[in-house]
Order: sequence, then structure tokens, then C-alpha cells
Amino acid sequence: MPKGGKKGGHKGRMRTYTSPEEIDAQMKAEKERKKTEDEEEGAAVNDDDQTEDKLAGSGSEDSDDDGSQKRKGVEGLIEIENPNRVAQKAKKVTEIELEGPKQLSRREREEIEKQKAKERYMKMHLAGKTDQAKADLARLAIIRKQREEAARKKEEERKAKEAVQAAAAAAKGLHTLSLK
Repeated sequence: MPKGGKKGGHKGRMRTYTSPEEIDAQMKAEKERKKTEDEEEGAAVNDDDQTEDKLAGSGSEDSDDDGSQKRKGVEGLIEIENPNRVAQKAKKVTEIELEGPKQLSRREREEIEKQKAKERYMKMHLAGKTDQAKADLARLAIIRKQREEAARKKEEERKAKEAVQAAAAAAKGLHTLSLK
């Protein structure tokens, strides 16, 4: 259970409420303050409107600006500008460059470079210019020689075996003739 019991932390003191008269007084003071600010702004705007009326001929365009400058909630009371806030700018369709050169991120650039290097290595490997390719070709030549020698020995053994069998068959044939 949190410190201070079930209900809250007023520790036995009675709760105080604002009386309706105080609320009314605060509201009147707020309205008067807003009226004085609006009058000050209105006087400055009227001076500007009069000069614009003389130049342009109509002042109805500026009446819309007063409504958009009115701030909501606490913004009117506190004037703080956040230096880290970046205003969103609307881009026009004509400003967007779709076909222009796209900036690649570092990872993408490194990946493309790695693929190109791998392709270059494979071309050189197939041409037999790399150390690994030379070692592979030497190993293959040795294996080819060993297989050729093994095939030659096998052929000689087969011929020798056939000769022995032929001699045995000839001796057997003579032996059968002599018995008859």
C-alpha cells in the first residue's frame, strides 16, 4: 500500500474549494486583459490596414488573418519557441525529383562495392589469374596424372590376366587332346 493511506496525501487537512465569486472575478479579469490586448493589436492592425487600403484598395483580406493568429488553450499565455522543432514544409509536385541521382546509405554503398568485388574476383578466378585458381589447376593436373597412371596399370593387369587365362586355356586344351 502506498505511503499515506488509501485516500491521498492531504494528511488530515480539509480540502479547500474555490468559491463561485472568486471564479467569476478571475473570469472577468481574464476577459478584460484579453480586451486590452486585442485593442492594442487592433490599433496596430488598423494602422497597417489604413496604409494597405490606400495602396491596395480593400482591407477585407486582413480580417481573416486575425482569426488564424488567435491561439488556443495555454499557447496565448506562454510564449515559448522550441529551437529543435522543425516546421513541416509542403512540397509541390514540381519540386520533387524522382529521376535525380539517389543518395545511397553507407550500408547500401558497402553492399554494392562488396558485390562488385566478388564479381571481379570470380572473373579472375575463372580466367585462372588468382592464387587459388592456380593452386586448384595444379591440384587437378596432379589428380589427372594419377588417374591416367591408375588406368594404364589397370589395363596392363587386365591384359596380363587375359594372357594367363589364354595360356591356361591352351594348356588345358592340349591336356584334353592328349587324353583322347
